Amino acid sequence: MTARVIMKLKVEAARLTTPKVLHLRLVHPLKPELPAWEPGAHVDLRLPDGKIRQYSLCGDPDDRSAYEIAIKREDAGRGGSRGAHETLSEGSVAHVSAPRNNFPLQQADRHLFVVGGIGVTPVLAMVRRLSAQGADFRVDFCAPSEHDAPLLPELRAICGERLRTWLSSDGARFDPREIGRAQEGDQLYVCGPQRLLEAVRAAAVELGWPEARIHAEAFQATLDENFKPEPFDATLASTGETLHVPADRSLLDVLRDHGVTMPSSCELGVCGSCVCGYRDGVVIHRDSVISVTDRQHRIAPCVSRARVAVTLDL
Repeated sequence: MTARVIMKLKVEAARLTTPKVLHLRLVHPLKPELPAWEPGAHVDLRLPDGKIRQYSLCGDPDDRSAYEIAIKREDAGRGGSRGAHETLSEGSVAHVSAPRNNFPLQQADRHLFVVGGIGVTPVLAMVRRLSAQGADFRVDFCAPSEHDAPLLPELRAICGERLRTWLSSDGARFDPREIGRAQEGDQLYVCGPQRLLEAVRAAAVELGWPEARIHAEAFQATLDENFKPEPFDATLASTGETLHVPADRSLLDVLRDHGVTMPSSCELGVCGSCVCGYRDGVVIHRDSVISVTDRQHRIAPCVSRARVAVTLDL
């Protein structure tokens, strides 16, 4: 595995789409086209202080002249979004990786989207593509108010009557059961805060949706105050070496200590940078990026652990 290539892109335009969400258009200073990407992809943004954060591309995937991202300022967060708001303006330079996609569009007869706040960013690119294809889709967008709904005008222009807004300021509260029962050929996508993901997934399962047709992307780390990590052993299939992972350290940290080079970025289980394979063992998955199917053989070593032992396929 190799580190992601970082490009120095120029901020061609910067504007506030809400009081707390900064929308950026990024272009290459010399090249007319940037690496291609598909709806649902994200890039790493490397900030001047060394912090790396992931942001979904929200522009037109068929327009390779620029990347567009939207960054919500979280003053109580770890400082990444605040730094981006304070340092990125028109004419400045942004250090951006090539795109990677952990949340792709699926083959479907109908696409249903449930979106919360800044979770609209990957979905905006998805519905651009679906609208251009004449595909069948519907979007439920939840936000505190129209004033605080990121990129709402763009979403409305694309979706028209296929968009339903649920604004707390209007007393409109989204009921996850609004998704209805799955019809043959339906795919369900949910993107936003963890509580929204959990509520929609629970309702979908209750309504008979197969797990394979529920796709989620979280915009924050999984929170579980009751989780108590336990020590375990990790064996490297390639060498047979067994490493001990103490309760107070991550598998990723232990791998690094033993000379195993691993790419990483968020180290919160939301970007997928460090995901690798495993062959056997009972894994305690604590990430928000690996699909249910892939959890049978993939692990995010920054946050996930194992019961007793696991064999890694690096």
